[in-house]
Amino acid sequence: MGIKIRKATVIDSSFLAQMILQSSRAGKKDGLFDLLFKTNDDKVILEYLEKLTVTNAKSHCNYSNFLIAEMDGKSVGTLCSYEPRIATKETFLKALQEIGVDEMDEALSVMYCCDFNLNNRTLMFDFMEELEGFIDVGILKELMQKSLLTARLKGYRIAQTMIEIGSLDAKLFYTKLGFKEVSQLECELYKEKFGRAGLVLLSLEF
Repeated sequence: MGIKIRKATVIDSSFLAQMILQSSRAGKKDGLFDLLFKTNDDKVILEYLEKLTVTNAKSHCNYSNFLIAEMDGKSVGTLCSYEPRIATKETFLKALQEIGVDEMDEALSVMYCCDFNLNNRTLMFDFMEELEGFIDVGILKELMQKSLLTARLKGYRIAQTMIEIGSLDAKLFYTKLGFKEVSQLECELYKEKFGRAGLVLLSLEF
């Protein structure tokens, strides 16, 4: 049962939406997209997210930033890697407007209240997820290794990711891959909305 890693395409939008939602909630009742789309209805959120992955504005949620892991022809995991200088806040706003989401001030305030002022020459990782039932079979490690190889070929030497304060499993996983904590931001607004103290920035030089 080998793991195959490939670049995502437009036809993966439904699976990507599922993984983005799973990642954004990360065990919480509400995640960013529940707040952004003003609903807890999974069907509605997934419809929005599917559209968000295929917008002309290439936000960090665009399918072109994703790798897909497959086992026996079934999609089982994802990893997004994007360049902050391209997938900017402004691009994300354009993508949201493209899918008909306009009133988003509150959600964006929460999203950007923990702002690390990212270096544009780093590669950011996000939405590293796998389906239940496929945990601990090496999917995420394969996705990360493939992504780092591609990043190295593009001239990147630093990769970063953000996790929530208190996400011990995620931190342990990244630490095993060589990531180190470089900064931590506690945000009252984030805690108020999601019940988590804030975010941790992890970095890897490769």
